[in-house]
Amino acid sequence: MDIFTITLIVSIIAFVAIGNYAGRQVRNLDDYYVAGRRAPTLMIVGTLVASLFSSTIFMGEAGFTYDGQMGPYLLFPALAGSGYVYGALLFGRYLRRSKAITVAQYFGQRFDSRPIQQVSGLIIIFALGLYLLVVTQGAGLLLVELTQLSYIEALVIAWISYTLFTLYAGSKGVVLTDTVMFVLFAVATIAFGSYIIADLGGVRSAIEAMAQIDQKPLIASWHGTVGEGYYWLTGLDYLIWAVTIDLAWSVVYAVSPWQASRHMMARNEHVVIRAAVWACLAIIVLQTFIYGLGGLINLYNPDIVPSETVLIWAAQNLVPDVLGALLLAGIMAAALSSASTFLSLVGFSASNDIWPSGTAVSLATSRMIVFAVSIAVLGASFYFPPEIFWLVVFVGTLFASSWGPVALMSVWSSKITSRAALWGMITGFVVNLGLSVLEYFEQLSFAHYFSPTIIATLISLATIIVLSRIGKVSAAEAEYRTRLHIVPPSDRDRAATRWTLAGPIALIIYGVTIPFVMLYFYVIPYQTGAGQLAADGGVNWRTGEALVTLAGPVLYIGLGLFSYWLVKRDYGAAEPAHAPSEERSAP
Repeated sequence: MDIFTITLIVSIIAFVAIGNYAGRQVRNLDDYYVAGRRAPTLMIVGTLVASLFSSTIFMGEAGFTYDGQMGPYLLFPALAGSGYVYGALLFGRYLRRSKAITVAQYFGQRFDSRPIQQVSGLIIIFALGLYLLVVTQGAGLLLVELTQLSYIEALVIAWISYTLFTLYAGSKGVVLTDTVMFVLFAVATIAFGSYIIADLGGVRSAIEAMAQIDQKPLIASWHGTVGEGYYWLTGLDYLIWAVTIDLAWSVVYAVSPWQASRHMMARNEHVVIRAAVWACLAIIVLQTFIYGLGGLINLYNPDIVPSETVLIWAAQNLVPDVLGALLLAGIMAAALSSASTFLSLVGFSASNDIWPSGTAVSLATSRMIVFAVSIAVLGASFYFPPEIFWLVVFVGTLFASSWGPVALMSVWSSKITSRAALWGMITGFVVNLGLSVLEYFEQLSFAHYFSPTIIATLISLATIIVLSRIGKVSAAEAEYRTRLHIVPPSDRDRAATRWTLAGPIALIIYGVTIPFVMLYFYVIPYQTGAGQLAADGGVNWRTGEALVTLAGPVLYIGLGLFSYWLVKRDYGAAEPAHAPSEERSAP
């Protein structure tokens, strides 16, 4: 048994032990579903990042950059990441304020409608069930690569690993293990990446070499590999596709159940905002490392098949065994953390949101339903072939079109009705799903600027607007929304607000510095290697690589200023002593 296998076994045993330790603290459904609403900032950051990072990023997306899209994946992560910040400010803190135990339950309470809660729950079960299938298969593939296990055996071991502590500990176990896993794969990724970069002579030397690689021309350009025989014919085609996907994923980060539900576990609203900002910045850094490494491995070996195993190959062949084993344990941790999150959310929706109204659900019943969901996913894993990258892209955008308009309007629109919300959610989901399936089977094709996600989102929004105009908001709906906008008096704390404002300041600093960092470490080395520097040896501002770097300041300085203003407005002033407590209570 080699060091890679031993490290994986030890790490898996540790995760199960930590999760089961947390399970001993579960006393009621509030503990099981939302970790008692007492999680601090570090744990919310850990679970936000860990629930996003999985085999899909370390394998599917790293393989995608290895195949030809390294350059754009270095430039664009910040666009999607912005969803964490505006999502927390415009939806997440109100979700926590609602005191619901699932996101679907929030929709049901907000619109005073059990059907909306059930439809939301069904969407969670379908979409996150598919996502759970993907990450389970990813964990199985990783075990196959590293051990002598068959694919079936590897799937069963991966399934047992995350099911044990999720079934017993619920959200308390998920949040704790997510945080440990986040620390593990973050340290492993940065240490591994630093070793590879140093071996290549530094970032600038590596990027210059990538600009000259013959086997995959344009891989380091702002649009990556395009042209005849590829998915994108031109750089503009890729740009439209990337911006569309990243905007959709920013909405996913803002409102999807596996991200927004993390805010429901936070200790208070300051934790919600702080965690969202630091998670956003952590994800940008880690994704840049992972995507950059996926491309740079071409300098060692441009012929790795399948490309999803690029980081696994590098861990086994390019670094000391201890460091490689640490990275592989980190990848497995990322896969298990996402799997535990998706299993808990699917199980919670099945037991809380689909279960017949008026029927009490016990802790034991909830655990039985979670186990049944887990068994179903294991069976599906044997049947369906793994499609790590493209299936995840498809699943994520389902939430953008079905939940995005309804979630944001549930907080910010006084005119959206229960009927409009229900059919807006249904049309956004059904249209996106139907068109995506037809596109997959090549029955229809869509221009990159008018994808199924855009079409479905527009139809969902149009449905909401039309039905809201011919309907009427009930008194219960209006009252609930009014109470949502009352800031909890305990959160109006000047000292806490000062710490929270550090986040928006960090966003502004990031926006100011990132163009200089990208120009020095990416644009100039790339233009040097590609022979594109200006005649005077300076930056050629007529290239896409240079121009795209200017988007970061516009986005993040603006986002930081907006966040600073909103936090200062809502939490900076002390609560008036005469304010009636009954008017400030949570819904």
